[in-house]
Amino acid sequence: MARLDLEELAEIELQRDEEEAAALGAVRRPSAVATADQDPALSLSHPFYDVARHGILQVGGEDHLGRRIVTFSCCRMPPSHELNHRHLLEYLRHTLDQHVQSDYTVVYFHFGLSSQNKPSLRWLQGAYREFDRKYKKNLKALYVVHPTSFIKVLWTVFKPLISHKFGKKVTYFNYLSELREHLRCDQLAIPPEVVRYDEKLRNLHRGRPPAPAKTPPPRPPLPTQQFGVSLQYLRDKNQGELIPPVLRFTVTYLREKGLRTEGLFRRSASVQTVREVQRLYNQGKPVNFDDYGDVHVAAAVLKTFLRELPQPLLTATAYEQVLGITSVESSLRVTRCRQILRGLPDHNYAVLSYLMGFLHEVSQESIFNKMTSSNLACVFGLNLIWPSQGASSLGALVPPGDAAGAGSVPLTSAHLCMRVFCKLAIK
Repeated sequence: MARLDLEELAEIELQRDEEEAAALGAVRRPSAVATADQDPALSLSHPFYDVARHGILQVGGEDHLGRRIVTFSCCRMPPSHELNHRHLLEYLRHTLDQHVQSDYTVVYFHFGLSSQNKPSLRWLQGAYREFDRKYKKNLKALYVVHPTSFIKVLWTVFKPLISHKFGKKVTYFNYLSELREHLRCDQLAIPPEVVRYDEKLRNLHRGRPPAPAKTPPPRPPLPTQQFGVSLQYLRDKNQGELIPPVLRFTVTYLREKGLRTEGLFRRSASVQTVREVQRLYNQGKPVNFDDYGDVHVAAAVLKTFLRELPQPLLTATAYEQVLGITSVESSLRVTRCRQILRGLPDHNYAVLSYLMGFLHEVSQESIFNKMTSSNLACVFGLNLIWPSQGASSLGALVPPGDAAGAGSVPLTSAHLCMRVFCKLAIK
């Protein structure tokens, strides 16, 4: 099919999408109004302020395997004549450069793409070609939410370019409820327009107004439960032991067999295997990591344990304090980190000290495992602290005005704190 035919077909499909959205009362007209309030940390000095202010691209939260999540929201794209698509591509590359050294996930919210704000198919093809292997290799999942017939046109365009291996990473979700089975959506900055569209779409397909939601009563945890329960619960069920069994077992195994494994904590493991290990631990059954033949399974289980704590190890109350570290004078930052540590509950401090002691050992073998304190800080930041509500903002991850290039590590508040904690918590 000729390019012109594809362009015409794409235009037709987008018009159909707009008509269907209008029938739902969910039409979203691209607006020229700046949306800098999407991220309070964003400032005019940001190197990509003209693009970033719209909130099209967001980084926040992690999937079930601890992989950083990048979201792209079409409904936040202004009309094409008001957005420099070349600069959008550079901003996308700038953002991904902070994360492509580790495994990551992309969520693409298709709702809101229209004939007014869509980039050309030629631009899309060129953009795909510009992202080399380093961007594609560590992209472990691409979730497309609310796909339409237009996506089929895109697939026709990209099929000659996309390898079979990359194609297997793409998953389509018709509803947000399907996405929630794979990700903790409360960590994502999902645009309100997408949420409203999803509700109207579900109501339309049901053919009737939604019934009032009924929340089932929470199930009591098993006596042997290890994941998703509080540190206090684990302590009470393990004869007062401060260090949770899963943490102790995984650290012991990794200390013995994983310290020199390249990419430790950065590489992912099989989702099914990690869930199987969780099930065994929750049922009080023994786990032998040698049976799985992959050191990264134990590393993924450790991160999953931290991420599924009801409250972050560094506590939600310390979230704003941690974000404020970068605004503290450099000579006072160590003192400020000590104050944050002293404010932790004794039990949290004991667990953090145990974990940081081990991570310090990992960093000492960085010549082999490539996991310096900086890399560990990037990996563990969002496993140790997150806000009580919503997702961590892009500004918390990449400070405004940071023009770090590819391969460099931006100085973030969580990053800085993790490095200092590594030194302080083990003393």
